[in-house]
Amino acid sequence: MSSRSNSPTADRHDTPTTVDDLDPRETREWIESLESVLERDGPERARFLLERVAEEARGHAAAPRLDGTTAYVNTLRPEDQPAFPGDPELEERLLALLRWNAMAMVVKANKDDSGLGGHIASYASAAYLYETGFHHFWNARSDDHGGDLVYIQGHSSPGIYARAFLEGRLSEEQLERFRREVEPGGLSSYPHSWLMGDFWQFATVSMGLGPLMAIYQARFMKYLHLRGLADNANRHVWAFLGDGETDEPESLGALSIAARERLGNLVFVINCNLQRLDGPVRGNGKIIQELERIFRGAGWRVIKVVWSSAWDELLAQDHDGKLKRRLMEIVDGVYQNVGARDGAYLRQAIFSQDQELAARVAHWTDDELRRLQFGGHDFEKVYAAFHAAVNTQDQPVVILTKTVKGFGLGAAGEGLNTSHQAKKLDAEAVAAFQKRFGVPIPREELEELPFYRPQEDSEEIRYLKQHRETLGGSLPARHPDSESLPVPDLDAFGVLLKDSGERELSTTMAFVRFLAVLGRQKDLAPHLVPIIADEARTFGMEGMFRQMGIYSPLGQLYEPVDADQLAFYKEAEDGQILQEGINEAGSLASWVAAGTSYANHGVPMVPFFIFYSMFGFQRVMDLIWAGADMQARGFLIGATSGRTTLNGEGLQHQDGHSHLMAAAVPTCRAYDPTYAYEMAVILQDGLRRMAAERENVFYYITSLNENYPHPALPEGAEEGILKGLYRLHDGGEAKDGQPRVQLLGSGAILREVEAAAAMLAEDHGIQADVWSATSFTELRRDALAADREALLQPEAEPRESWIGRCLGQSEGPVIAATDYMKSFADQIRAWVPRPYHVLGTDGFGRSDTREQLRDFFEVDRRWITVAALKALADEGTVPAKVVAEALERYGIDPATPDPVTR
Repeated sequence: MSSRSNSPTADRHDTPTTVDDLDPRETREWIESLESVLERDGPERARFLLERVAEEARGHAAAPRLDGTTAYVNTLRPEDQPAFPGDPELEERLLALLRWNAMAMVVKANKDDSGLGGHIASYASAAYLYETGFHHFWNARSDDHGGDLVYIQGHSSPGIYARAFLEGRLSEEQLERFRREVEPGGLSSYPHSWLMGDFWQFATVSMGLGPLMAIYQARFMKYLHLRGLADNANRHVWAFLGDGETDEPESLGALSIAARERLGNLVFVINCNLQRLDGPVRGNGKIIQELERIFRGAGWRVIKVVWSSAWDELLAQDHDGKLKRRLMEIVDGVYQNVGARDGAYLRQAIFSQDQELAARVAHWTDDELRRLQFGGHDFEKVYAAFHAAVNTQDQPVVILTKTVKGFGLGAAGEGLNTSHQAKKLDAEAVAAFQKRFGVPIPREELEELPFYRPQEDSEEIRYLKQHRETLGGSLPARHPDSESLPVPDLDAFGVLLKDSGERELSTTMAFVRFLAVLGRQKDLAPHLVPIIADEARTFGMEGMFRQMGIYSPLGQLYEPVDADQLAFYKEAEDGQILQEGINEAGSLASWVAAGTSYANHGVPMVPFFIFYSMFGFQRVMDLIWAGADMQARGFLIGATSGRTTLNGEGLQHQDGHSHLMAAAVPTCRAYDPTYAYEMAVILQDGLRRMAAERENVFYYITSLNENYPHPALPEGAEEGILKGLYRLHDGGEAKDGQPRVQLLGSGAILREVEAAAAMLAEDHGIQADVWSATSFTELRRDALAADREALLQPEAEPRESWIGRCLGQSEGPVIAATDYMKSFADQIRAWVPRPYHVLGTDGFGRSDTREQLRDFFEVDRRWITVAALKALADEGTVPAKVVAEALERYGIDPATPDPVTR
């Protein structure tokens, strides 16, 4: 007969249902044997014996039910802790000043009800963690070290600014301008490389992205090392995140990759202050235990820092395990109260439930009990965990630290559900804060919230600076300067600039050939980073497997099944291709790491991530935006683009909107080419701007999986290709009274536009100039810039936009057709000099032939022809009946439902 524990709290979490103990004496003998092994030989021997017993039990279908967690105590025993190398008293004094300045910065920014906001509580809870790293672990880039990379939790930025102020890197005036980002010199709200380009390295405030990017950054660091491009042997990547942030799928979604790739250079520090923005993270459970189970299961080393040194004596005397069991029973909702309330509450919540436990602290006063802090507020415990982490080989490490959110804020926000929103303190709260941390500011000055920095020759400042000098200098620090890379002239890609004759190919294949040419450039080739989300064969890139190799830190431990083929699957330690599997988010994180390598590693790299265009911006826009913020450089290739080219896949694969999303990113240069020479011109110019001239832009280029012949590069077309519009075909010399139209197209639909021009001439005697609109986005940006210049220089001759230069002297209405939503081509409407009509693929995708799809979305040659005739009829150039006759002639039913609604 089974029974359950009679503790009402035990049933709610980690205690499993047990059967009655049939032989308590035998049970006690087993436990005593285990205790003997632990005492005589230590935990490693005990672990080995338990694992052997469990292995034997599995063979008899009697495997124990293990939940993957350890006791709710510190992972490192006091006797295993290294000696703390710092001066804890001095570090506490420094920490008090940092807390004060961080608090003052946020509160001052909100005193005038400006609504600037800011966060105090996150840094208050994590301050010991950051300062332990700054004082003792994190190397800056120097002649002797490549520099550690620290992904700082965005909400903790005030504390990082406070430290930079004490170091003398930031002035008091700059602290006064926290969150005032418009004028130069203000401090950005969160880590932003774009706004503070020599300070912040990583944009981390978008929850979950910091952990994901850190994993792929650590992997990329190892990639550079194994390829011999950088000495990264002693560098680490540290990622700080909150326990609430782990609810984001991106935070925990790539943990197995870190273990599989043996990323011993990666450390996660999770600040478990038990609170989300609105309330407890796991009020009815235990987030530290939950995360331990997840990370251990994924293959990480887990180090828990739950209790401060003040607990060591109590835990050492817990020979019967009663205290450990009690600590396991209590849920986080109670622990949040323990962190927020006094010693009397702690006594009641933890010890008073059991007479023996109560007796153990009966001689303790409530004030003494209040000093039983959580482990994340103890320099020695945190140092021991960090030390163990950096000395772990070939395995990623997560440190789970228990803290109090808003530590030090007292009644204004310490451990309260409102802590995250705390950004104002009244006079009483400020005075209590100053008294608690002993900040040397006279009481009469507290109302002004003055920043405090000791004299340059003070013990505090000398200690602070000495430790950073020992570690190579200040952090965070971004180093954007790096060498330029040699870029071949356009002539090097001559095969793509010539007429292909009868030979048909896709622009995706044109891109692959461009990349192959780059791979033969001796000085540039090592810096290329092809990134593939498991679609190399789809895009015709499998030939690169043998040429460049697929990166694997293990090399290749097997003979591939296609070893007898020319393009066999080749993995290698120094492989160049990042084969990410079916993983767009991970691929983008690798792209960001490679695209910012010039700043973070001093090694410029040129990443090319090729993917189904539907699975790019739509899935990982947040990462793309973060990459832009961090001034990433590289190419995103949206293959099988448009809504009608990937014809057999249906609405989930057919992209009609990625270019609209790309247009929202300020540093993205987006193009939709049709011909191989357009692709070559755009790619080569992008290389020149990013690799040679080190411009902080990146390129989104869509390519097609449709095969057709490609003409030669028209003479003098390069400028128009790059600016977004050039005349591909002249409709011929105008004849008196002969109607004329201007047809614009891009990508998959440009060839339909060309065919429509022929139909207009042959069927209706109408001349049509055909324009290739390689980038409606670039056209819009140029026109907006011209308008702004005219606004600010009203007396000067206005600069004509590129649209005006191209279409200003042409004749007839303008019709544009693309394989994207009408909004894509419609974005230039304001600058088109005559009536403008747009065709596009609004609505959900469909699976069918390309011909059927282009008819369905009303963008094929017939629809373009009819649209041109209707535009001419609207201006009175041709009779309306011509349009009606064309509808009948081309088999277009006027009653056809709108594709948006069917």
